Amino acid sequence: MKKLKNGHELFVQKSKRRKVKIVVIQLLLLVLLIALWEIAARLYWIDSFITSSPSRIVKMLGELGSQGLWTHIWTTLYECIIGFVVSTVLGCAIAVLLWWSDFLRRVLEPYIVVLNSLPKIALGPIIIIWVGAGAKAIVMMTVLICIIVTIISALNGLLATDEGKILLLRSMGASKWQILTKLVLPGAVPTFLSVLKINVGLAWVGTIMGEYLVSGAGLGYLIIYGGQVFKLDLVMTSTVILCFLAAIMYFAVALAERLLRRK
Repeated sequence: MKKLKNGHELFVQKSKRRKVKIVVIQLLLLVLLIALWEIAARLYWIDSFITSSPSRIVKMLGELGSQGLWTHIWTTLYECIIGFVVSTVLGCAIAVLLWWSDFLRRVLEPYIVVLNSLPKIALGPIIIIWVGAGAKAIVMMTVLICIIVTIISALNGLLATDEGKILLLRSMGASKWQILTKLVLPGAVPTFLSVLKINVGLAWVGTIMGEYLVSGAGLGYLIIYGGQVFKLDLVMTSTVILCFLAAIMYFAVALAERLLRRK
């Protein structure tokens, strides 16, 4: 028994060391890439006017700090989070409804496939006419990009439930609601968590795409403005901030996934 306990402790320690090693290597790789970027710009291996450089990005951050940078960050973050939450909740609810009604699922399935293949950017002018120019249009674009993928992914997770288990519950007199809440939904939790991770990336794509179409503030607005006046340092700085925000949002979802898996 003691040997088994020691073996388990060694395995846990080894697993923790491996995780720490992975994180350290990831950070070192990031530092190396930033250093190579800066060195290449200073030695004129690359044109820093086109590619910018870490030092120029830091300088631009200082300039933007006095020009309402936090307003632009908050605008984009707010639009992204609202679109992410609405599309995820609504998409999962529709997926449950389609699982509940086989007839409805068969009727709507071709339309869902067509909507998924439709370039959402083509609906931009229509969205602006429907909801007006501003944050509503950007959130709507985000929802349109995320919701179809959410529906398809969540529905596949619900339909993946073992038919044998469903038949067993039915034979024991379980109602459809009990089958959904006691078997199907708990079994689809890993799929729902995967949907959250996918929607993090899609939500940022939808938000920036919406800001490309219509915005007076936000990081997408800064990127467009920087490109129009050839301030590529502004473009790269906004892009770096976007990457940082997307990473924070992804890690928040990953942390929520770990907490749920422990329960």
